[in-house]
Amino acid sequence: MVKDGYFYGLGLLAVALAEWMTMHSRGLTGCIVLLALFFLWFYRDPERKAPQGEGLVVSPADGKVDECEWIETPQGSRVRISIFLNVFNVHVARTPMEGELVDAEYRKGTFMNAMDPEAAMFNEQMLMVIRNERAEISLKLIAGLLARRIVTYVKPGDKLERGQRVGVIKFGSRVDVLLPGDAKLMIRKGAQVKAGSTVLAQLA
Repeated sequence: MVKDGYFYGLGLLAVALAEWMTMHSRGLTGCIVLLALFFLWFYRDPERKAPQGEGLVVSPADGKVDECEWIETPQGSRVRISIFLNVFNVHVARTPMEGELVDAEYRKGTFMNAMDPEAAMFNEQMLMVIRNERAEISLKLIAGLLARRIVTYVKPGDKLERGQRVGVIKFGSRVDVLLPGDAKLMIRKGAQVKAGSTVLAQLA
């Protein structure tokens, strides 16, 4: 479990106990307990085993593939995969491939609905660039309408393993992955994926 879950969950349980001992309100105490249980559940962090294989790229997040298409950039053709996370998904993000984290840039921004395509440009976000001998990919954690904080566990220069935890986005959000244009896609738009275990693509 992410430590925030203990902070919010256990804190609210303490509030519920204090409320019950002073006010004895079953309804209010019950609501506080339910909210505490929600936070404990929301910040769950299940173990995942990354699949083995040359050039595999795994999903960085749990959720639904909202976009899966080839785009043109100043660096050439790229494949962009966008994953939308709702409030019921696990929100711990993982690295799509093994390699070195060569750059990590935090950008302040707005809090538009994460499903809006413009959210990738204007919302609060963390951009990570991961490189190995095979390719360089970009991973973007994007805050959503309810999300108000992106927490990362890694820094530039770190060596990452495929499926390693790299951060968490609080509440509804979106994660974008930018792959080389010759990557072979293994999923389609609308697919449900799991962080660290669902294969998104295979690099050439």
